[in-house]
Amino acid sequence: MTKPYGEWLREQRIKASMTQQQLADAAIMTRTHIAHIEGGRRTPSEEDAKRLDRALNTGDVLTNFRPGADAHPVADHFAAALQFEGQASVIREFALTYVPGILQTPEYAHAVMRIAYPPVSMEERDKRVATRIERSKILADPVDPIIWVLLDESVLRRPIGGPKVMARQLHHIADLVEKERIRLHIIPYGAGAYPLLEGMVTLMWFEDQPPIAYVEGVQTGKVHDVQPMVEIIQGSYDHTLAEALPLTESLALVRAIAKDYESDDN
Repeated sequence: MTKPYGEWLREQRIKASMTQQQLADAAIMTRTHIAHIEGGRRTPSEEDAKRLDRALNTGDVLTNFRPGADAHPVADHFAAALQFEGQASVIREFALTYVPGILQTPEYAHAVMRIAYPPVSMEERDKRVATRIERSKILADPVDPIIWVLLDESVLRRPIGGPKVMARQLHHIADLVEKERIRLHIIPYGAGAYPLLEGMVTLMWFEDQPPIAYVEGVQTGKVHDVQPMVEIIQGSYDHTLAEALPLTESLALVRAIAKDYESDDN
């Protein structure tokens, strides 16, 4: 398929004399989600693509040629979460050690990949970094998805890649806050213990399906979709958020630490 996926989907919908709402009803999706796919702002999940194929009578074309179906070199444990990330209307991140993937600069991402174990080749590392940067394109839309970021102060203080890389990374995060693209809160060292200290968490909400939680540890990750467990993780996030600095103070801390890194690099 040489034309962009969304454009081809739109052509098939028009050929079938269906509006976006009619296709959404037939495929058990929302009209907004159809519009996002057609506009190239979302990648359908495999199940979404199957329902679209059935609704449009296009065989397995939309399923087989789904963007990224055979690409996206990521850790095996993250593959399932990656599909959800592209469909979420709200994303809330928590990180204890590293900057979350969608916020990483290329230099920071390379520094993270360099310490992977077992080691990966330079070619594989480049592919994974490219995938990570591709994920960050969800930030191109000024409002969708809504993104909240909750970071432990150690994420800012750990010099991944050295002072220059960290300064650029932190300024990148601060710029996104000042543009009002993300909302940021930092948990200071002085907060002591809090419920999310055990690992990284991503919460996602959707327009047409229940919310999920993705939890990651060392070489492991799990998508939770059973609602009682999702609610427990959401509660842990909310309790941790209550321990964090307000947005303005969080932004000031990020900028101050970035300047410290710049001084160290001189």
